[in-house]
Amino acid sequence: MTELCVDHSPSGYPATTLAAAIDAQSRARPGAPFLLTDARDWTYAAVHEASDRLATTLLAAGAGRGDPIAIAAPNSAEWAVTWLAAAKIGAPVVALNVVYREREFEYMINQSGARIVICAAEHGGFDFVAMLDGLRNRLPSVREFVFLGGAGFAGSRTWDDVSAGPADQAALRRAGELIRPADPVVILYTSGTTGHPKGALLTQASILASATAQVANFGLTSDDVAMGQLPFNHVGGVTCTLTAAMLAGSAVAVIPSFHPKVAARIITERRVSVFTGVPTMYAMMLGLPEFAETDTSSVRLCVVGGANLEPALADRITGSFPGVRLANLYGLSETSGACVISAPDDDPRTLAETVGVPIGEFAVRVVDDSGAILAAGAEGELQVSGECLAAGYLALPEENDAVFRPGGWLATGDMAVIRPDGHVELRGRRKEMYVRGGYNVYPAEIENFLAGQESVAMCAVIGIPHPMFGEVGRVYVVAEPGRRVDPADLIARCRSQLADYKVPEEIVVVDELPLTPAGKIRKGVLRELAGTGHPDPIAPAIPHSTRKQD
Repeated sequence: MTELCVDHSPSGYPATTLAAAIDAQSRARPGAPFLLTDARDWTYAAVHEASDRLATTLLAAGAGRGDPIAIAAPNSAEWAVTWLAAAKIGAPVVALNVVYREREFEYMINQSGARIVICAAEHGGFDFVAMLDGLRNRLPSVREFVFLGGAGFAGSRTWDDVSAGPADQAALRRAGELIRPADPVVILYTSGTTGHPKGALLTQASILASATAQVANFGLTSDDVAMGQLPFNHVGGVTCTLTAAMLAGSAVAVIPSFHPKVAARIITERRVSVFTGVPTMYAMMLGLPEFAETDTSSVRLCVVGGANLEPALADRITGSFPGVRLANLYGLSETSGACVISAPDDDPRTLAETVGVPIGEFAVRVVDDSGAILAAGAEGELQVSGECLAAGYLALPEENDAVFRPGGWLATGDMAVIRPDGHVELRGRRKEMYVRGGYNVYPAEIENFLAGQESVAMCAVIGIPHPMFGEVGRVYVVAEPGRRVDPADLIARCRSQLADYKVPEEIVVVDELPLTPAGKIRKGVLRELAGTGHPDPIAPAIPHSTRKQD
């Protein structure tokens, strides 16, 4: 059976390595802005020169092709400079998050074999210097510790020290000649459902493939200013924001971490034209009373990724950004970034029902439990192929075999339907699906319905054990500011609009939901806490819930 694939590919890659990409932009547009921060604005030439200086220091410290360099810092110009410096010498960046703590640092640094660790000295009141000082004897691969924004412990170095020296162009040329497009350039640890995280190996070629296809779909140009709020240690930040902007010659307005008021301010101050966020980011920002006063006239494109876009939120976005193009974006760590995006001419209904079509020269298909390819319109697990695929997981052959399938296909774990025209309808995560009385229930469908109710700001549906039905649905709901959620009323509305087996058994009202740094709802946390007997994962002492009355 022929796999469904829609080709929206550009004519070819503008560069085969990230080093070549930044070099090309620096030569063509040296004075053009690249990274816009509160501290200063960095031109393409300034970023290129700074990464050359740091790359020289890294080489002198013994790092080279294949030697991982870990970085844990909020979004910043220094993060981007480190990433490009490492890419220039073929050293993959181990992208750590500043919300990680000792156990995660120890596992990821040791599993990756990182030779150098570059870390914020402090973030959010947490002392990383003290943590790494106590941990360093358990990190045998690390030769050098470098701290950003403050002094470290004895024997460590500061960012100012390692970034101040002259560039050795001869040494950089020798290092660059060894690099191949298939070399890993980022090791990105995925959260996983059980056990330890898996280090996905994103290559020079895979990141460039995803970003190049995204640039073509969105028509990004040097006139654009992208909002840099998605974490750089995530594909949404490193590929969909930094790399895509670099290939297009765009600027990036860098925000250390998302905050709705900061995002609203930056839109106006930096004349942002491309705003990318997950649904929770949009909901939080649009929920600000003062957002009505924000000048959004510069925004031409709003991209929603990371979770299902429900129609009510789509209406709020288009109402708040007049004349904007709204697009869905679908991708995974294992696809190095975007692999499916809304077509430029998708109408509102198509936007509400699908995540788009394959971009670049990527292909998609759906398969059943036996791996047989299904026809258009049939529901199965979504699989993706193309140059965007990561090279696999670091030193985890069994996990590789389970996800990276024969013939160059990635098993995404997402349930989907592919329409005859190539549009992909997501039906929910395979692992999020629960079975009530023999019927499959996909949380996304219930979440779409509830999120359209005027009292609901955010919601998340999980399956919980039930003695009769096996599993039933529990919904965690955050109310819109100034509104009260009536759980009984919401259940009654569900009953009037959904099949009985889809109606949730419980609705729990909470003040907030646990989120990942990228803004996704952490359903794993909700499932874990649901097993503790606490109906409210945030404030279990004051539950406010109701059960469905049969």
